[in-house]
Amino acid sequence: MPAYPDDRSAEITAALGALPSGTPVSEVARRLMDLFTTGDLEAGTRLPPERQLAATLGVGRSAVREALAALEILGIVDVRPGSGTYLRGTASELLPQTLRWGLLIGRKNTAELLELRSGLEIYVARLAAGRAAASDLRALSGSLERMQRGTGDLKAFARADLEFHNALASAAGNDTLVDLLHVVRSLLQVYADRAVHDEAEARAAIDEHGAVFRAIEAGDEDAAASAMATHMATASQRLAAEASP
Repeated sequence: MPAYPDDRSAEITAALGALPSGTPVSEVARRLMDLFTTGDLEAGTRLPPERQLAATLGVGRSAVREALAALEILGIVDVRPGSGTYLRGTASELLPQTLRWGLLIGRKNTAELLELRSGLEIYVARLAAGRAAASDLRALSGSLERMQRGTGDLKAFARADLEFHNALASAAGNDTLVDLLHVVRSLLQVYADRAVHDEAEARAAIDEHGAVFRAIEAGDEDAAASAMATHMATASQRLAAEASP
């Protein structure tokens, strides 16, 4: 296990300060991000426990927990059950302006986010078909197998689904594109986690992912983009239904 910097909880809490009553989760996350961008915290620094952050910020633990979950999805922190939450990198490595922008987008833009995600995922699939290495194919295959095993456990299925898309982005070999996808997915994650309602929908999604995988395995960029477009059409419909009032 790597060595982590000495505990800096007191320094971190002193720098945060209290937020106004009723502050939304997005503002809690932004306050944490402000600290990461303006401070001198090293990669691997362990953050104070949730209860300490909540007391310092003057918000509920649930708001801190949701903010940290969003930051984890964005790749900013690493939440380790039983150990703590750690900063993944330095400010220059972790926090491009794109990520700050992403947390401020509201629900009113869900339709636009779905369009953006669809376009990005289709482009990722095309790139991955031309660049995927053997290790990438193994990662995609493993995620697909976990999706197949998770049809009776939709939470496990959702995790495997996300793993597949993350492996796909990694295979595309474009870090900037991966960062942007993290932002868009994080804003849609609250809907994505519950978008598949039953085993029939899960199996349909597996078939769609399988078509993407086969095209990438064959190195067929057009087929990969086409298969992802088909998947995004149905996935976007499910997400839009979850996001509608």
